[in-house]
Amino acid sequence: MNYTFEILGVSPTLSFFNQQQELLQQQQPSGVEYLGNRKCTLDSFVASVEIVSPYRGWDVDRVVDTVISFWFHNSESIEYWKHRLQDAGSENLLVARVGDIKSLQAAFESLLGE
Repeated sequence: MNYTFEILGVSPTLSFFNQQQELLQQQQPSGVEYLGNRKCTLDSFVASVEIVSPYRGWDVDRVVDTVISFWFHNSESIEYWKHRLQDAGSENLLVARVGDIKSLQAAFESLLGE
């Protein structure tokens, strides 16, 4: 299975929590997980994916490798989001998405009505 990781943006903590609750109430499990962290560090996101990967049945090592690869290939984007998170203040989280590529593709196709 192939995985993808990307930083989506900054969100108020309460909004992120509410969105997570809505996703939990959906009947259909998806192969996508949204992560919220107070710090823009590789360590914080690796720790997050290590927690959710076994729950999802994902290959932990491959998911961690995906996050590390993103981190090494997107330094400008990471710096940008690091500054946006600092500017937003302590009541906000940096939100990222991790998931298996097939599930993410299926989610996008359902949005497009295909």
